[in-house]
Amino acid sequence: MSFTVEERGNPNSLSYRLFFKNAEGKYISPFHDIPIYADESQNIFHMVVEVPRWTNAKMEIATKDPLNPIKQDVKKGKLRYVANVFPHKGYIWNYGAIPQTWEDPAHKDGDTDCCGDNDPIDVCEIGSKVCSRGEVITVKVLGILAMIDEGETDWKVIAINVEDPEANNLNNISDVQRLKPGYLESTVDWFRRYKVPDGKPENRFAFNDEFKDKDFAIEVIKSTHNFWKALISQKTNAGELNCKNTCVSASDSPYCCSVDEAKAVYTNYSCRYLCHHV
Repeated sequence: MSFTVEERGNPNSLSYRLFFKNAEGKYISPFHDIPIYADESQNIFHMVVEVPRWTNAKMEIATKDPLNPIKQDVKKGKLRYVANVFPHKGYIWNYGAIPQTWEDPAHKDGDTDCCGDNDPIDVCEIGSKVCSRGEVITVKVLGILAMIDEGETDWKVIAINVEDPEANNLNNISDVQRLKPGYLESTVDWFRRYKVPDGKPENRFAFNDEFKDKDFAIEVIKSTHNFWKALISQKTNAGELNCKNTCVSASDSPYCCSVDEAKAVYTNYSCRYLCHHV
């Protein structure tokens, strides 16, 4: 499967958006329309790259906007950037999300005793390549970290691009510990402290700050996929989330829209926010 992106607006501006298209050139939602699996039999997943490694702009899938383009997060009217927390520079992995997953804010996790954060599940891709914003890659899962962010469960999946030169040698979280010494400790340190420069307290973690293994991680991902299925079929209250999609059949999702409707979302955005700049 191949996907492309179209930029609208200027990077580092409130109007910036990255819209997704499928191989046929039709506009889609990266949240709902990109399949979770690249190879279900091998537990190989798709990952949407929101933030390339070493960059600071806090980009994310806009879960509340039609077609869920990538945009920069905003707090109090200002674009959000993560600080360089010594010794780290920006994000220390390619950071993004697994499509067709959702951490249900109404579900209290039995392990963390906290509810979900209302977003797709997050992924830290630890390969050597610096990915591009909006790139869709295929990853194999190695483990998972259970972060508690302001009282919400915010899972962080550790994965590697299947095309990475080291991918064959990394098959579980113990391999990361052995072959990339210090990497997991740096990951915990980053997530613990990255909000401190903004005046927030340090984040905490379940399981005594330890990573859970591949099998545990895959089960968590599958559970968030089931929460997404309930969301897209309207068995769960979507709240402010926008579930417009083109790939789920109308019989399974009342949010299903036509190709023309999806294109209209893109066209209307382009006109509404950008025509007056021309």
